[in-house]
Amino acid sequence: MKEPYDGPILEIDDLSISFFTRLREIPAVMDFSVKVQPGEAVGLVGESGCGKSTVALGVMRDLGRNGRIVGGTVKFKGRDMSSLSADELRHIRGNEIAMIYQEPMASLNPAMRIGQQLTEVPMLHEGISETQARARALEVVADVKLPDPERILKSYPHQLSGGQQQRIVIAMALMSKPALLILDEPTTALDVTVEASIVELVKDLGRKYGTSMLFISHNLGLVLETCDRICVMYSGEAVERGSIEDVFDTMQHPYTQALFRSIPLPSADKNARPLVAIPGNFPLPHERPQGCNFGPRCDYFEAGRCDAGHIPMFDVPGNERHASRCVKFAEIDWTAPPAIGETHSKGEIGKVILRMDSLKKYYEVAANALFGGQKKVVKANETLTFEARESETLAIVGESGCGKSTFAKVLMGLETATDGEILLDGRNIEQIPIESRDTKTIADVQMVFQNPFDTLNPSMTVGRQIIRALEIFGVGQSEAERRSRMLELLDLVKLPREFANRMPRQLSGGQKQRVGIARAFAGDARIVVADEPVSALDVSVQAAVTDLLMEIQREHRTTLLFISHDLSIVRYLSDRVMVMYLGHVVELGQTAQVFAPPYHPYTEALLSAVPIADTSINKKHIVLEGDVPSAMNPPPGCPFQTRCRWKERVPGTLCETEVPPMRQLAEGHQVKCHLSAEEFASMEPVIEMRTADA
Repeated sequence: MKEPYDGPILEIDDLSISFFTRLREIPAVMDFSVKVQPGEAVGLVGESGCGKSTVALGVMRDLGRNGRIVGGTVKFKGRDMSSLSADELRHIRGNEIAMIYQEPMASLNPAMRIGQQLTEVPMLHEGISETQARARALEVVADVKLPDPERILKSYPHQLSGGQQQRIVIAMALMSKPALLILDEPTTALDVTVEASIVELVKDLGRKYGTSMLFISHNLGLVLETCDRICVMYSGEAVERGSIEDVFDTMQHPYTQALFRSIPLPSADKNARPLVAIPGNFPLPHERPQGCNFGPRCDYFEAGRCDAGHIPMFDVPGNERHASRCVKFAEIDWTAPPAIGETHSKGEIGKVILRMDSLKKYYEVAANALFGGQKKVVKANETLTFEARESETLAIVGESGCGKSTFAKVLMGLETATDGEILLDGRNIEQIPIESRDTKTIADVQMVFQNPFDTLNPSMTVGRQIIRALEIFGVGQSEAERRSRMLELLDLVKLPREFANRMPRQLSGGQKQRVGIARAFAGDARIVVADEPVSALDVSVQAAVTDLLMEIQREHRTTLLFISHDLSIVRYLSDRVMVMYLGHVVELGQTAQVFAPPYHPYTEALLSAVPIADTSINKKHIVLEGDVPSAMNPPPGCPFQTRCRWKERVPGTLCETEVPPMRQLAEGHQVKCHLSAEEFASMEPVIEMRTADA
């Protein structure tokens, strides 16, 4: 039986961690301190490379051969972890401290059944019998809200969805009822609805088991919803610490302020109140500036003071739990309204360029991957009908498997349609594969992909890759003309011209995505399909890349089809929104129409699932049960009926037997649903501003 402990569960004091290469020592974390009290959840936030995961690995004493703690202490339940023997550490890991990683399949053995993987944890750490361990496994699988625990225990990891796999990893971490749970970006790879249910689950389990949590994330909205306190990191250092209310409402560090100004809160507007990207780039560990690490990017930088020497954490007067690593925090007027970025007038939306009419895309697959057998049909897209206009941003949203990327492939010519039409400037292109398309059509419809790392050739310079696109599109009469155009494209995406001679490995993620955008616009694209173009980037880089897309759109009158599951960014930059579920368009309308009631029940659940980093927002709580059904075996009737909380309001079995018609709720606003006009009228807003007296 584990003894209860009433002091801080985790105490990190002045921790410094370095990695050693043959050339130099690289400091990854410096002078880092944080405490986690019993039953408390502390959020650790910051951009990629700031040292969040290194802190977690330092706590677990799992820094590999090159990593070393070079200063400070890590105490767990009052015991200095550096004084523990290898056996004592092995007992604490998994038993007292458990860690949940970003990618669930990295924690699961693909060759072992789930039951085996779960039962071996308490059998190994506590020496209990297999029967007792199996009983506990069934209890924990039920706790993480997985259906049919007996079946789950007999399954292999590949037989579960991503959300189910992550729930199993959480169950595994809880098998020994640890005192501390470290969660390293546990929901990054998951859909927003699955993310919402996982976050809800983690909070419930924290309450049930009294587990303390260190929650690592770059998503400020998630931290607001899950944590009691927050620690903001920048370039290896903690720059601000405090309660959620302290840091969100009375921030005391310029980096925290800059982070909030670069994320799309509901008050942001791409024309009137554009996001403000953080200038400059994140410093490399061996190129950190003198004094304040954030100094070169800070609006309040003062030479001779901010760069004079090491800056400690200062307590905020009147609040000993709130601290800031800024020499000027007491002099800055934190209530001053932000300097608004360059405002723009709303672009004039032009004529219809693209029209899809009853588009269907079905795939035939073997029912059994090993032995063939009877073919089954996957209905990836089911009668898609919409149009897109010149200079318009149409966002396409929905969970994984809803058919967003399939329709993009058909539009690009990577697949051909099963039925229906795609009209580009009145010409049918749905049956023309990309190899048969003329150069102009290929140049007119281009794509910016989700992961900039996978779309560039690692062995060619940036300039050469853009010139190659120009050659394919037939732009320029000579190499000199194409080189000149390539340099203009680098100017367009705000990259220095000397980057033409750089290799992709020498660029950051945001810079690589800019090269991808330059290449997409090389042939003056009229339609750009942006498939999750900022989801792999840090929030501060996201603001710069979305601003760039908007600027190019204004200049070139491009039609932007923006595929995303992030409704915050969709609300910020789209003119219209199309919501997809299981191959169907379930709602289509102006952004303001889709984000206000009446909603399709699925849109309502999507909006509720979006984490918003704003304490002045009240959000209705709706957690979708279950996963998206398989497109190989969709439910009869309405595609959403298996997960719909409004289904009981529809008389009879209409939802289960008939696909709803597309209904016009207002001009330009369509919903595919059987609900009556009275039910639609009774819907309440999901997201509301909290009133002053609330």
